[in-house]
Amino acid sequence: MDKRTSRFGTLAIHAGQLPDVTTGAIMTPVYQTSTYVQPELGRHLGYEYARTQNPTREALEANVAALEAGASGIAFASGMAALDNVTKLFSAGDHIVCGEGVYGGSYRLFDRVYSRLGLSFTFVDSSDPEAISAAITPRTKLVHVETPTNPMMRLTDLREAVEIAHSRGALLSVDNTFASPYNQRPLESGADIVLHSTTKYLNGHSDMIGGLVVLNDPELHDRLRFLQNAAGGVPGPWDCWLALRGTKTLHLRMKAHNENGMRVAHWLESQSAVERVYYPGLTSHPQHELAARQMTGFGGMISIEMGSLERARRVVENVRLFSLAESLGGVESLIGHPATMTHASVPPERRARLGITDGLVRLSVGVEDVEDLLEDLDRALRTI
Repeated sequence: MDKRTSRFGTLAIHAGQLPDVTTGAIMTPVYQTSTYVQPELGRHLGYEYARTQNPTREALEANVAALEAGASGIAFASGMAALDNVTKLFSAGDHIVCGEGVYGGSYRLFDRVYSRLGLSFTFVDSSDPEAISAAITPRTKLVHVETPTNPMMRLTDLREAVEIAHSRGALLSVDNTFASPYNQRPLESGADIVLHSTTKYLNGHSDMIGGLVVLNDPELHDRLRFLQNAAGGVPGPWDCWLALRGTKTLHLRMKAHNENGMRVAHWLESQSAVERVYYPGLTSHPQHELAARQMTGFGGMISIEMGSLERARRVVENVRLFSLAESLGGVESLIGHPATMTHASVPPERRARLGITDGLVRLSVGVEDVEDLLEDLDRALRTI
């Protein structure tokens, strides 16, 4: 289909997929195979071995690429596997500038794995363009950011970051997991690489693990496709099918996440027990103007400062509809404690500098009836 003329919801349902040529099945089959029979020596039917090629995986890659307004997608076994393969584009001696507010696992991969292998990293507040520029050296090959950040909801001005990185000969990669392509498409601002944990909003049902990279540059695509095959961190066909099933309702789910997120954030801001609410859709957010310019919706991710570990504990242990669990972006609402869960691998002094206190609570607002979610949070806050 022509992704240049189709609207988002139509792309979500149809891009990358055609009825099965054998049976006419409207859903992409799960090609649960490790290898493919070749009709004669030296000739195959487009597929040789499932680490390298799988039709279910190809459908997911094409679908998400269309949603991100990209030329191609490359799927991986997890979001971390996607970031790992992007990092493998570079060699010992190269330098990467990374936003200091990235997911704890991303920080761990850079700081405890690749720093041992000869890459160097500088972590900066990527909401400050001058900090990005000052950190770039002649050896810098990549600037990597999340926007909004996890869990402090800080934004990076994508157009400014692109201009800075490109003017110094570096690539810009953007983890777009928190926003989803429904709310933000970094390639349209000039980013070179977009990453997703497909586990989150793209899948939306908390039942698979996966990652995906979207690009426009064919040379970058070829290099990453080589690494995907060489390193072998590919998703299985069933996980690809589950993610592909999820993207079909992405536009419907994200509309509900956006609406519920805004309602919950406004309500939390009115509660005296909550010291501060972090949500880019609120006018009180210091970067709300940038968020309104750069994003088309603000999602369901909210962080709140409760003031102490004990007060945070009372909230997360006294909800009933919100489930205490890691991850995000599913149809069901989750609640978590970043300092001991998603960001436990970040050193305490760095967490403190980022504002990830023991009193910080993170919410992934789902698509339940919002009045039920507000009643649930109200019941928990009344225990304080």
